[in-house]
Amino acid sequence: MKALYPGSFDPLTLGHLDLIERGSSLVEELIVAVLQNPGKSPAFSLDERLHQIRLSTDHLSNVSVISFDGLTVECARSNGTRLILRGLRAMSDFEYELQIAHTNRSLDPDFETVFLSTSAHYSFLSSSVVKEVARFGGSVEHMVPPVVAEDLMRFFNSAFHQPQR
Repeated sequence: MKALYPGSFDPLTLGHLDLIERGSSLVEELIVAVLQNPGKSPAFSLDERLHQIRLSTDHLSNVSVISFDGLTVECARSNGTRLILRGLRAMSDFEYELQIAHTNRSLDPDFETVFLSTSAHYSFLSSSVVKEVARFGGSVEHMVPPVVAEDLMRFFNSAFHQPQR
């Protein structure tokens, strides 16, 4: 059995990594699918996010990392899986995630979504919170893998040193 774990991962957090590690122990193959969403302006390019995730998951032999655009069900179908893994941090996530799961099943009733709750010590993490802390110079080493912490520091340091127009 294999599963697809989709997301924008901008940036990858230790909460995401926790779900990847735990999810990979439940299936033979876990595909981390990084969404290229033209409607968003991510801090990191698609290639940077793919690199960050690959480095952070290289200890997991049954995890692969790909990119996609469009519908999650199409990505899952083209990668030979009908199982979608999603994470839940709090009850506030559940309503949104349930809506997405129902939408995916309305597109194809053979798709199943499995929810994993985030480990309690990562329940406060979100990519937007991490970026906000990094933007103001706070420590994010306890929130993201080392490669992501380095990239965030570089990103926000270069953003602060841009010439004013």
